[in-house]
Amino acid sequence: MSSVTRRSFALFPTPFRLQTSNCSGFSRKLSVFHTQRSYIRPSYECSKSAHALNGSTIGAMLQQQVERQPDRDMLVCREDNVRLTYQAFKEKMDDLAAGLIALGVKPGDRVGIWSPNRSEWVLTQFATAAIGAILVTINPAYRVHELEYALNKVGVTTLIMAESFKTQDYYNMVFELCPELSTCSPGKLKSQRLPTLQTVVVMGDTKKQGSFSFDDVCRLSTKELRLEIENVEKKLNFDQPINIQFTSGTTGNPKAATLTHHNILNNASFVGHRMGYDQEHATICIPVPLYHCFGMVCGVMTTPVFGSTCVLPSKAFNPVASLEAVQAERCNTLYGTPTMFIDMLHVPNFDTYDKSSLEKGIMAGAPCPVEVMKDVISKLNIPKACVAYGSTETSPVSFLSFPDTPLEKRCDSIGYVLDHTEAKIVDESGHVVPRGENGELCTRGYSTMLGYWEDKAKTDAAISPTRWYHSGDIGSMDEDGYVKLNGRMKDMIIRGGENIYPVEIEQFLHTHPSVEDVQVVGLPDKRMGEEICASIKLKDGMTLTEQEVKDFCKGEISHFKIPRYVVFADQFPLTVTGKVLKYQMRAELIQQFSLENENA
Repeated sequence: MSSVTRRSFALFPTPFRLQTSNCSGFSRKLSVFHTQRSYIRPSYECSKSAHALNGSTIGAMLQQQVERQPDRDMLVCREDNVRLTYQAFKEKMDDLAAGLIALGVKPGDRVGIWSPNRSEWVLTQFATAAIGAILVTINPAYRVHELEYALNKVGVTTLIMAESFKTQDYYNMVFELCPELSTCSPGKLKSQRLPTLQTVVVMGDTKKQGSFSFDDVCRLSTKELRLEIENVEKKLNFDQPINIQFTSGTTGNPKAATLTHHNILNNASFVGHRMGYDQEHATICIPVPLYHCFGMVCGVMTTPVFGSTCVLPSKAFNPVASLEAVQAERCNTLYGTPTMFIDMLHVPNFDTYDKSSLEKGIMAGAPCPVEVMKDVISKLNIPKACVAYGSTETSPVSFLSFPDTPLEKRCDSIGYVLDHTEAKIVDESGHVVPRGENGELCTRGYSTMLGYWEDKAKTDAAISPTRWYHSGDIGSMDEDGYVKLNGRMKDMIIRGGENIYPVEIEQFLHTHPSVEDVQVVGLPDKRMGEEICASIKLKDGMTLTEQEVKDFCKGEISHFKIPRYVVFADQFPLTVTGKVLKYQMRAELIQQFSLENENA
């Protein structure tokens, strides 16, 4: 069992009970002389697969696709008007990889990428993999102190970044950390605050003091250096680390999850096989950010595995741009978080966009409200919309529904465990609970990260000696092996001794015709420990009062689950990936209701 500190209360019911059973129309009675314990099926599942694990590296797989279909579109970046075939992409990628070698980047060096969704992002992803460098993906929303922590945590030597994004002036933010840029030659940085950083590369052809432009690096390519790429690739091992992704860091500094070629390629492979990308060409609209595993693995990494076409509608999520991309590129697959799908469904003139090409989609990153899934299927024309679940630490997907999974089960679960992956639900003592009972969801398999970069204590807290990853999510497994989540262990509300899972209340409130979205958190209370607060975003033109919300709940959900507090919001605080920042919401609501002195 993970050594993560738990609160000292009983999270889960007693796992095993003596039961009676009826058999062939007669009852078997228990007596002091004869008892029989009926079989209780444990919450454990291991997915069978028709597809073997892949032992290739990213570069080797991409080369195979280039040879098979050089003229097929691989990457379309609509905002920058960039369209690259597999052959054109490979040529640009080789130039970049050769340029990085010229700058002194070696296998195992950490290369940071700090940018919104752009073609240079994807080129860097593949170029670093080809030369054995470790790509460090940095949240485009990071501020100076967060950037400093991330670069120093993993010892980034080369930083490739956009010049700016929205209100963020990336170059000036780096300059704030490294004023030495004003006097150093490009590639010769010696910074006091960022001691490992040597080279700064700015995307485009812009000349910035102390840095290279992206185009300059690509122009360093020579025939000899391109041959060196081939020599390096031959020596690469698929178990070598290839990517470091930072976790959300909602309870402290972000942790640096370290992933391998094997983790990433196989996860993309089994997601794609389940979605049917091996049966027909997939043109995938990817509005989710590439710095996150959802976009870079389930999206971009399907290109070397299946030869798919990836469409980036905009640098950052824009619901209008996403619908325009689907229409213009005839995308048959659409990715997004529930919040992104909600925003697309509520675009003005939604019905005027041609969505007839869509058939498949993946919704991930947060629980999927039933009503939202129904609208995605009927209004967005995605009959094979699937729900995915996972974490950065599992590369990321560990559960995914099937395109033909019945609608009710698709909406009410996170799907079935992905190929070559084990899953179990355990109680506080680490014992597997019976099917249908709540416990912590754990997974094991090829997708589990190597660990957190140079942080053995946190790695050991997350991954057991037998390589089970402890997710921190509370869920239950049904007889078919599908898992339903009831929330995060840290998000669970304990009101007067009752364990309350926010997702249950959120799912119920989503059925109200006026509700567009809802988030439930626990607020401190001296008497009850915690009280429930529902923050509701209304549909356009709709009105609702606090009392009407409570009346809607009465007689429909347990009395102790009815929110004491009801607030209405125009929007929720979100991460770049579209996840709701509940800890931030909670802090703001505590201040709003003056609950700072309550005892949680």
